Amino acid sequence: MTQPSPIDRNDGVAPTLAELVALRGAALGRRAPRRARHGSAAQAASPLRGRGMEYAESRGYTPGDDARHIDWRLTARSGQAHTKLYQVERERLSLVVADTAPALYFGTRVRFKSVQAARAGAVAAWRAIGDGDRVAALRGSLREPPVPPRAGPRGALRVLDALVRWYAAPPEDDAGLAVALDHAARLLRPGSRLLVLAEPASLSAIPLQRWTGLSAHAEVTVVALTDPLETDPPRAVLGFDDSAGRIDLDLGAPAQRARWREAFVAPLEALLADLPGRGVRIVPLSTDAASDAWLAASPGSRAR
Repeated sequence: MTQPSPIDRNDGVAPTLAELVALRGAALGRRAPRRARHGSAAQAASPLRGRGMEYAESRGYTPGDDARHIDWRLTARSGQAHTKLYQVERERLSLVVADTAPALYFGTRVRFKSVQAARAGAVAAWRAIGDGDRVAALRGSLREPPVPPRAGPRGALRVLDALVRWYAAPPEDDAGLAVALDHAARLLRPGSRLLVLAEPASLSAIPLQRWTGLSAHAEVTVVALTDPLETDPPRAVLGFDDSAGRIDLDLGAPAQRARWREAFVAPLEALLADLPGRGVRIVPLSTDAASDAWLAASPGSRAR
């Protein structure tokens, strides 16, 4: 019997390029307004993203310039008023950060958390392309460089290819989510979008002030990957195998259930309570949920 190739199989254990490409329709269901053709009376979406935040140059001040943009240093040196000019942002950056902690390569319903992470990342990539953004991706590695920003379907496909590789199995050089966020901070520009796909335990290890810094200039969304067994285990005796042998946990016993909740549920609840106050939108995404559910929860909005 012929075995399916990694690109074709869809067993929920490893992501496939075919399934990530197929998510394009779900992501583009919320299309950005189409640009009007010449002569059309309809309103068109501008390709410009506003004044921009990238400094370009300074020139002599002329009446009518915004006083908030006066270049005070050059004005003091030259004795004549100068104003700063900023580069117009034409393409926003959408950056996908992939946590590759070993705990993600597990699942009891529909698919592994790692596969759900890859699928959510694919939705983000297709959404970014539909909005006219450049899309990039990275993980916590000291050896592998980020997938560089690129617009159009080719940009999305490069991100999808990386997600398939990263979530096929735990990378041997995983350096953790903190390293990934360090890389992200160097790539982000004012107005960028940041999507973090992560295990709740990885998120809990990040200091809260770190999220405040990231959200100060970027639209930050965190997708916390969960499994129904973690969030709502059955009241029964469950057997687990590890390197030390078999362990039986009676989750019907109040004490055992309380320890389980402390390990899996309490960290997620703390994140849901704390991150919105830091300007970060956080959405739990279970392995048995639709992979674009995080987008439908509050598309294009920031946490308040």
